[in-house]
Order: sequence, then C-alpha cells, then structure tokens
Amino acid sequence: MKSKSNATSKDLALAAGVSQATVSRVFRGEENVNAETRQRVLDAAKLIDYRPNALARAMRTSRLGVIGVVVARLSNPLYTEILCALNEVLAHKGLKVVLWDTEGTGEVAAIDAISQSLVDGLIFAAVTRNSPVLHEAIRASAPLVLINRTIDDLSCDQVSSDNHAGGRAVASYLLDHGKRRIGFISGSLDVSTVRDREAGFLEAMAERRQEIETSMIRRVPFSHESGRSAMQSLLDLSDPPDAVFCANDLLALGALDGAYERGCRVPEDCWIMGFDDVEQASWSTLSLTTVRQPVQKIVEDGVNLLLERLAKPALEPRRIVHPVDLMIRRSTARARLGSKDEAKT
Repeated sequence: MKSKSNATSKDLALAAGVSQATVSRVFRGEENVNAETRQRVLDAAKLIDYRPNALARAMRTSRLGVIGVVVARLSNPLYTEILCALNEVLAHKGLKVVLWDTEGTGEVAAIDAISQSLVDGLIFAAVTRNSPVLHEAIRASAPLVLINRTIDDLSCDQVSSDNHAGGRAVASYLLDHGKRRIGFISGSLDVSTVRDREAGFLEAMAERRQEIETSMIRRVPFSHESGRSAMQSLLDLSDPPDAVFCANDLLALGALDGAYERGCRVPEDCWIMGFDDVEQASWSTLSLTTVRQPVQKIVEDGVNLLLERLAKPALEPRRIVHPVDLMIRRSTARARLGSKDEAKT
C-alpha cells in the first residue's frame, strides 16, 4: 500500500541508505535507532515526500500511530507549551496527535476513543481527583499516563514537578526578605498542582510561625481576569499585602495588570510571584518571579512511559517527580533592572 505521495518505505530506505526494517522502527517510534540514523530517515522522508500509511501500519501492527492528548484551556499559556512539546516529541517518534480539552465532555470523549481503539494511548495533562471516567479507564487497563497534574490514589503512570517543594521555596523566599503580610491567589483544591503548591507554601509559613489571614486568600478560577480582580480586591483592603503568591503564572500575570490599574507599584509597593515559568514570565515588560517547571522533561518522560506501557502492558505503574527552580526577576526587586534574566536559587 503506497502513501499519498506514492513514495514507498522501500524508496525511503534507498534514499536514506538504511534497511526497510530501520525505516519501520523509526516510524514506530522505537528507541533502538540511534539519533543520527533516525534524523537521516526523517530528512530523507521530507526530501521524497514520504508519508507513512496509517491504515497499512494498523493492519501490520494493530496500532494506529495516534496518541490522544487531553489538556485544559489553551488560554493558559502553560498548556500551549505542553502541547507544543508533545507535538514535537510525538512527531519525532512518528506519531500523530488527537487533541481534546477538559471543557465540556473532552475527558469523556478521550476515554471513549481509547475504548473504541481510535487511539493507541492517552496523555492527560489536566485531570482532577473527581474524575470517575478516568478511574473506570484505569480499571479497564487502558494505556494512559498523567503529566503535570496527578492523582495520588490512581494506579497509573504519572509525571509531575515537585509542586510541594516549589510552594515551600516561595514561602521561604518571601519570608527571608522580610515579607510578612502575604496574600495568596489560588484555585480549586480538586487540582493536584494547587493542593501541593498550597500545602508546601503553608507548611513553610507555619514552620516560621507565620500565618495567612483568611482575608488575604482568594480562591478563583484559573484565568487572567480572575487574577486581575483578585489582586485588586486584596489591594482594596485597609491593610493590603506587601507580597502576593499566585498559584500559577496565568493568575500572576492578571495580578500584575490588576496592580498596575490600581496604581500599585510592583515591586516597590508589593511583590508578586507566580508558578510555572511560562514564556511570558520572562518578557522584559513583565519580568515575573516564578517557579520553573521542566516542561520538556515532563513531556519526554510522559511519552516514554506511555510507549513502554504500550509495549509491556503488565509493567508496574511508575511515578516520576522532577525538581523545580525558583526564577528571580524584577517583580520581586531582586534582579537588577535591565539584567538579561533571572538568578536561580
């Protein structure tokens, strides 16, 4: 069966100077091909416009070469970065992506797709602990992996950052620099990233005999507008905060705008910190101090765990937790104005 361009795998093998078996291994995403050979095959495929025939491969291997991906709303730049990384890693392994978001019935649609063998496996970048369809999929031994957000009592492969340590690092940094009236803009506790960041943050505060007043906490949806309005409500207090920790960068970027609109100078009047280190956080006009998640590593590990799961379904569930870095920028006044970027701690 020929591809749309009429170039066959035999043609590609000749063009790349490899065997047809090597071509097959490259487009199945197998790891036992060295990087130089893999790149030579991919370059030759572009040159002769070779396109692997998904139907032929499915008939030979019972695999479609398609991975389903579930993310939260792409208005959050973190999920845009995760999706771009997933596309790159999966394409490098000769795999295609089908995308769903968690708005509406996206999670249910993804589970339906795996149950009907419309995708080979699933990567969830956004889950909550109240997810009955996900628990059902695990009981049915569906091949899937959770990245970014996790569920502690779910028996499946999971990859995340050390969100708890990141929350602790934020609290320690603020307290070490004399901040005592600290505000906190957070989200739903159904989300593991929120729970873990908040737990680490409050734990480190308590160890230093510091507490956050109830009036200084805002629990809001994850959006720029929520961060903006929450920040303004904190600044409207009779005794406003001298620092604000936002549970993710999207909220923090909104908080920066909210402070600007209220005439609050950042960092002179109030420090603002986020979590994730999305691309916008390092823009010179924003220069947001935040906690960096290693998105590329998380994605690579998630894809590798899923492919291993597909090859060996009986593997015990694995859990990988990556360390995080505190990125110091101008929103906390500890990076020099005009400096290229950030200091890690």
